[in-house]
Amino acid sequence: MSQATIDADARPDPLGVGAEHPDYLRADSGLRSWLLTKDHKRIALMYYVSVVLFLGLGGIFALVLRTELLTPEQTFIDANTYNQMFTLHGVTMVWLFLIPSIPTIFGNFVLPIMLGAKDLAFPRINLASYYVFLLSAIILLGAMLAGGADTGWTFYVPYSTTSPTAVTWMGIGIFVNGISSIMTAVNFIVSTHTLRAKGLNWHRMPLFVWALYGTSIIILFATPVLGMSLILVALDHSFGLGLFDPRYGGDPVLYQHLFWFYSHPAVYIMVLPTFGVISEIVCSFSHNPPASYRAIAYSSLGIAFVGFFTWGHHMFVAGLSEFDAGVFGALSMFVAIFSAIKVFTWVATLRGGSISFATPMLYFLWFLFLFVFGGMTGVAVATQSLDVHWHDTYFVVAHFHFIMVGGTLTGFLAAAHYWFPKMFGRLYDERVGLLTSVAVFIGFVFTFLPQFLLGNAGMPRRYFTYPERYQWLNVLSTGGAWLLGVGLLLALLNLIVALKWGKRAGPNPWGSRSFEWITASPPSKHNFEETPDIARSAYEYSLSEEVAHERAKAR
Repeated sequence: MSQATIDADARPDPLGVGAEHPDYLRADSGLRSWLLTKDHKRIALMYYVSVVLFLGLGGIFALVLRTELLTPEQTFIDANTYNQMFTLHGVTMVWLFLIPSIPTIFGNFVLPIMLGAKDLAFPRINLASYYVFLLSAIILLGAMLAGGADTGWTFYVPYSTTSPTAVTWMGIGIFVNGISSIMTAVNFIVSTHTLRAKGLNWHRMPLFVWALYGTSIIILFATPVLGMSLILVALDHSFGLGLFDPRYGGDPVLYQHLFWFYSHPAVYIMVLPTFGVISEIVCSFSHNPPASYRAIAYSSLGIAFVGFFTWGHHMFVAGLSEFDAGVFGALSMFVAIFSAIKVFTWVATLRGGSISFATPMLYFLWFLFLFVFGGMTGVAVATQSLDVHWHDTYFVVAHFHFIMVGGTLTGFLAAAHYWFPKMFGRLYDERVGLLTSVAVFIGFVFTFLPQFLLGNAGMPRRYFTYPERYQWLNVLSTGGAWLLGVGLLLALLNLIVALKWGKRAGPNPWGSRSFEWITASPPSKHNFEETPDIARSAYEYSLSEEVAHERAKAR
């Protein structure tokens, strides 16, 4: 195969590499060509539609919950429906949106292009992962229609093994969902090792690739533990085996260890891809190379590794010894060091740059606030003396949402706006994008900031009613939730309108140095008609950090 060398000093084709060929949207026609496609970009779009639908469904569940909590007593749904609703909200948001959103959509779409490849290593497995994901969603939605579950998304035993609701089918649905995640993770890891273009060594890869690589490692090692745990719960629920029921010699604390061994690394499955998105956006819109490429890249692996040893801080009230609690607390704070490295490096990257405050950059600022604020409360929660007071209160709910939902959602929206021109060849209305991002941020803060105060005042989470003294904070939270919902809906409408009436985008409307922007917008079916040689890449990370900084100063 011939090589197409990309010269850093040469001006790229103004239409982008591959512009002379039909783009991936028009290369093949007909429903069959989409349903049986092996093109990673089309699979990414199918994930896109599905994940956005599930985000909408999870958001509707959240609005029902917040509207019910508008008054201290019953507002419009009963207690049993409320219990099922927060379980459905948690399951839908965690496994059908937060975990798959960025890797399956934007990872699928841009990772092969960033590697200089024509597709992922296993295109058929990639397509199969989507259908397995859909199967898991069908099982979960079927369980919802069959009565749902009232256990919360954590499925805590022994209640989950005796609940009269459809716990078994919910567990099976999540188990199947994990298979889809593992298939995607294996594909990303193998592709990163085997499909890098000539000249693209580990220290030249885009930082988004590093983030996906670290995420894939976590998925590969943590997800089987969750699958095993939920299958045991399903067996216990269906056949009364008593595996986790102390009445029959079972151990409920064992389940907590198994569940949180997965679920704390799952925090980084959700947020680590966002770190990759943010790293790309900061460099693109500050027009600077990263202040330290290696610091961002290696901290992703550090988070992936240390995150496996911090699950115990969820169990400070479960009877851990003082020594164990101290170790888990210290390790939890150790993870914060790697996150802080990223934050300081992103901020340092802005120094001396020519910053463009486009919509993706604004989402970066919102992400930075939510992540740092939520991260500081996370360090506090990892302190046993404080966690005993806040455990199972709305303080934990607020902390979780600031980090996981706020961080992942703003990262998802940043990626959606940043790569929209590349994926569809159109530009959205920038003014509407900026306004909706402000609405999303204000709505999010008004939704969850009052919950920190509620938790600190002692309001337990998951309660259907509450004392009147908490009502004004709940009213603020509910108003914020509706504003957040409106902001998300308007952001979606802005992108949908741009699909039809948006201005044509060139190959690189942001002036980015990332490798995917060299291709046409949208890219051709095979990304590159000739395998590229990145010996002298237009991507600035391929330079040594010293040369990159000298060029930045010269600009």
